[in-house]
Amino acid sequence: MLWREKRRGGNKVAGNLVEACMKKMLTVTNLIRFLGVWTAVATVFLFTAAALFMPPNARAVIFMATGVVLLWVLLGGLLMWRWREPIRALVQRLPPPWPLTFVLFCTVLALLEEAVTVTMTNLAPLFGVPLGAAYITASANYLDVVLWHSVIVFVPMFIGWAILLRFWQVSPNGVFLVFGFTGFWLEAAFSGRLNLLQLGFWVFVYGLMVYLPAYCLPAREGAKPPKAWHYAVMVLGPVLLAIPVALIISTIHPTSIHFPPIVD
Repeated sequence: MLWREKRRGGNKVAGNLVEACMKKMLTVTNLIRFLGVWTAVATVFLFTAAALFMPPNARAVIFMATGVVLLWVLLGGLLMWRWREPIRALVQRLPPPWPLTFVLFCTVLALLEEAVTVTMTNLAPLFGVPLGAAYITASANYLDVVLWHSVIVFVPMFIGWAILLRFWQVSPNGVFLVFGFTGFWLEAAFSGRLNLLQLGFWVFVYGLMVYLPAYCLPAREGAKPPKAWHYAVMVLGPVLLAIPVALIISTIHPTSIHFPPIVD
């Protein structure tokens, strides 16, 4: 009997150690690190495959996406992380209420991200194809893209997040991940295909629009930690707010893409 009790005690200790290790490994920060490695590996793989095997237009699209990774994800992400503390100190001294500052800050970052993507589209001749033969934005015109296709629809989503963060205490990394997964889901719905190889790419592209604004938030009295089901609201709520705006925009400006289909 004694050896059985000792065995049970040993099993319990081992189980507790495994559970503690799992909790330490399965963190939001480690998930972001994993997605970062995923993005790097996928980018190198696709770039190599494009350079060696893909036809010109498909190759140009991959080169454009690689430019987004280098300029927005890598350079932009590193700059945000490096200067996050002084930026937070500056933002928290601004006079507007934090929900307005949050929405405006997210919008500015979205505009910067689209500046990178539109630049990549306009660099098509540098990548060996005519302008419009390969692209990663709906137009080569920056104002057309942000006013009729992308950022104009993001703004109600940012407003939705400002409302959610008034009630729920979500870490900046958590906001990054949830909005990043939302972006991945939206891009998959828009393209009509789910490409898991692009998961890390889209999580970083969208997540970096909201990470730094979330990091700059002040303490919010009354905000509580979210429950598990609240994360579904964080994904669906902002999207539902964006749908009316998207419908209005599609009515006023029905052209979804200003280029012909990409063919090789």
